[in-house]
Amino acid sequence: MVKIPEVIYNSNLKKNLLARPDFANKITQFKVKEIFKDEFFSNSPPSIFIGSALPYPQVNVGVLAPPEKKEDISLYDNQKYWAENNLDIYQIMEFRSSLINSRFRTDVKAVRTNDNRFLNLAREIGMSIKPVDVEVKLKKKIKLRINIDDTTLPMGPRGRVEKLRVASNPKVSSHVDKVYFDADMKAIEGINYLSKHGFDENALSKLLSIGIMGQEKRRVLVPTRWSITSVDSMLGNELLKQVKQFSLLNNYLFFYGHYLGNHYFVLFLPEIYNYELFETYLPGSFWNPTSNINISTDFEPFRGRTRYAEQTAGGFYATRLAMLEYLNKIKRQGSCLIVRIETPDYWLGLGVFVVREAMRKTLLNKPLEFNDKNKAIEFFRKQIFDKFKLDISKTLEHSILLDVIKQKKIFDF
Repeated sequence: MVKIPEVIYNSNLKKNLLARPDFANKITQFKVKEIFKDEFFSNSPPSIFIGSALPYPQVNVGVLAPPEKKEDISLYDNQKYWAENNLDIYQIMEFRSSLINSRFRTDVKAVRTNDNRFLNLAREIGMSIKPVDVEVKLKKKIKLRINIDDTTLPMGPRGRVEKLRVASNPKVSSHVDKVYFDADMKAIEGINYLSKHGFDENALSKLLSIGIMGQEKRRVLVPTRWSITSVDSMLGNELLKQVKQFSLLNNYLFFYGHYLGNHYFVLFLPEIYNYELFETYLPGSFWNPTSNINISTDFEPFRGRTRYAEQTAGGFYATRLAMLEYLNKIKRQGSCLIVRIETPDYWLGLGVFVVREAMRKTLLNKPLEFNDKNKAIEFFRKQIFDKFKLDISKTLEHSILLDVIKQKKIFDF
């Protein structure tokens, strides 16, 4: 039987989205098979979700798996595959809505002991680099639901675990074992070590969230929404140390690209590192239920930020990571001005992975080069106007980055 699922929103989104008929029309086009099971044998991608809705330090720990075993289960939590193959929102939702969040409640410090059997099993699953077979019995039958958040990926129904069994041997990398069994290794050291051995940010955020990193006496479970941005920030900081040692760019570089209704206009300038992001939300896009254009912005100077980027939040760090990956790849330092435009095509938030992958896709394109600053900035402005009839001249007048590079430098005297 196929039915329209009930949609559960986090508190930040519910009021805005329920008032929007355009969103209601689109979500009701999405239908999934009705699930009545409260006991099933399945496999996890592997995927673990640490929820942050409970009063801290209490959290929900969930093992994500469909109600029946899938041969292609690894694709259900493979963000790079989705981006590389240009999956649309409905295709991604089909994967995510199939994952049942079989969860239990615990304290974040419970990882410091081995007293919680469910947590031990969840940790085994989360540490695996291959899908894991699981047997699950829930306390009661689950309802057909899609759970939507403002930072993390959507998920399907959720239910309380009564029984949980790992039915296959998790395959754990020796590199993950090294981090887990090193009682003195700091979390940031573990992140950097695993990154150098091929673990991407999705795998790293999962490992950080299940509490296997950090000095043993200080380990905690980290809610997934926090671990995602923490990993983006830490990976970016490590890259930035290297980027600041490189010579400056020779020219001004302009890039344009898009993914899932998120359009990126990127201008690299041959200056010391500074980074500024403007996020522009067009009416009808996921973050903008109004009839006006909304804009958020954050800036990072050469010396770094001392506070969290409140305006653009996780998107700031995800975009920054992709930008720093590019500078590190070409072994150059530069300032970077970015305008992200979110259009009505991005009608459902899928988490910050979208902006990270949209920026990466953008920087795979061939750049246009300029040797004149004024011509580069004018071209940047005109491209945005030509594509969206959006004049950002007034916005750029408030650009901290452009103001900084106008200031005279010591060699100008």
